Amino acid sequence: MEILKVENLTKIYGSGENEVRALDGVSFSVEKGEFLAIIGPSGSGKSTLLHILGGVDRPTSGKVWMDGQDVYAQDEEQLAVFRRRQVGLIYQFYNLIPVLNVVENLTLPVLMDGRKVNGERLDELLTTLSLTDRKNNLPNQLSGGQQQRVSIGRALMNAPAVVLADEPTGNLDSKTSQEIVELLKLSNRKYAQTLIVITHDESIALQADRVIAVEDGRIVRDERLRGERK
Repeated sequence: MEILKVENLTKIYGSGENEVRALDGVSFSVEKGEFLAIIGPSGSGKSTLLHILGGVDRPTSGKVWMDGQDVYAQDEEQLAVFRRRQVGLIYQFYNLIPVLNVVENLTLPVLMDGRKVNGERLDELLTTLSLTDRKNNLPNQLSGGQQQRVSIGRALMNAPAVVLADEPTGNLDSKTSQEIVELLKLSNRKYAQTLIVITHDESIALQADRVIAVEDGRIVRDERLRGERK
């Protein structure tokens, strides 16, 4: 079942001599529950692509459909709701609120949406992420790996259609990085969560179901590493 479709996506910054074509006619689709890695050198357009998929940055032209919805047919207010409910974003620098504890950071997207926190889901995520005994800690009382676990939990709290991770292990040592990758893979399996990861790390990419390589704003390789999703 297709969860995400991108059609002829183009993003241009600047104009004239200063024009930069960050994305140039990108098209692909993603199946529900798929683990997709997007790789490419710095400046290739992969982070721009992720931001457009997540409703953070509008394309110059082209279409993005998520769960059958035309993402950029929405106005800014609708787009804000879409980001909270349909997309889970994980960044390299965690982006946690320093004055909020673990539980408050985890539940922030739900509360911002004016909805009641699902206590059962919260407890399950705390257990899965090994954060139960840290749930009252502030971010500065956590290790880098623990902070990234909170970031992952926050992205999963709303049970979004797609989780997007931008270099999620970039600030971590190799052992902690692999632990974070294993958690992402666990969320992919346990919650049938569609996962798209931007990474420079080939070893992470090789753990995905599929790899898309981007260079100069274009897809240069689209390779399936594991079987088709049913």
